[in-house]
Amino acid sequence: MLKLTKKADYALISVKHLAEVAKHSQTAASAKEIADAYSLPQQALAKILQRLARHGLLISTHGTNGGYTLARPAAQISAMDVIRAIDGPLSITACNTRTGNCLQSETCNVKEPLRKVNETIAGVLGHLSIADMMDPRGPAGGNDAGGNLSGEETKPSTHNETRPGLVQLG
Repeated sequence: MLKLTKKADYALISVKHLAEVAKHSQTAASAKEIADAYSLPQQALAKILQRLARHGLLISTHGTNGGYTLARPAAQISAMDVIRAIDGPLSITACNTRTGNCLQSETCNVKEPLRKVNETIAGVLGHLSIADMMDPRGPAGGNDAGGNLSGEETKPSTHNETRPGLVQLG
């Protein structure tokens, strides 16, 4: 199953929170404030925010009114930027990492398709900005979940339906 690490999830929650704070005021938000707002572990979150600051996504300010703010506008920070700062390069298989060794590498028949999947996921996350994540209509700005950009009503998919490029089993 593909899923984000807890650290990456907490980082995205935090960056989105900071974007919302920036939209309504110029104040910084502390790790405690964010942790309390989303019931996140404060010590873990503090380390995550420090890492995001080291990667240039956040600005850390010390003092009485200190805390964290976005280093650039939410529209210029992608979900991939945040995930990469926390987890490093995205890779869905060992053969797609720089250091991964796979015993089946020479005979693998899914290496290229999985590389394409990895690139597609990275591309989607790279184009999904924090500002997109703030849109109450969703990242597509109101488009339906099926990816229909035309605005036309679509019929629900059935299990018997065939689609070009897919092999129907059964």
